[in-house]
Amino acid sequence: MRFAQMMIPRHQQAVKMAKLAQDRASDQKVKDLAAAIEKTRSPEIETMRAWLKSWGKPQSPSNSTPGVDGASGRSGMMSDRDMKDLAAARGTDFDHKFADMMTAHHNGATTMVKDEWYDGRNPAARKLADAIMKTHVAEIKQLQEVA
Repeated sequence: MRFAQMMIPRHQQAVKMAKLAQDRASDQKVKDLAAAIEKTRSPEIETMRAWLKSWGKPQSPSNSTPGVDGASGRSGMMSDRDMKDLAAARGTDFDHKFADMMTAHHNGATTMVKDEWYDGRNPAARKLADAIMKTHVAEIKQLQEVA
């Protein structure tokens, strides 16, 4: 449950970042990767929302959920300032900011995936965690080519 509750906002932020690339990126690799991020994250968000609904759980974790108010589980999330800076960037400046920020974002997600591997009990959530790890590792390699 916590995995889905924490991964939904992470994926939503990744989609927001990716949408910025459409008219700001200059590198076609960045544009292509951003489009792929949008395409894969949106269905994953819907899957996790459906799980939470079927479990009778809220989409967002409560403030008493471990890791919600601290850095654990949230590492790699961009601040409002980070998002404004990315939105203001254009061309190669955007490409490099996007690559750096999305790499940090992905690294935070891989930490969450590892937590799910060790502590998760739901087979479907663990399967999604595996898919997320595979996708993120491949995307980090692509992002490193831009940075």
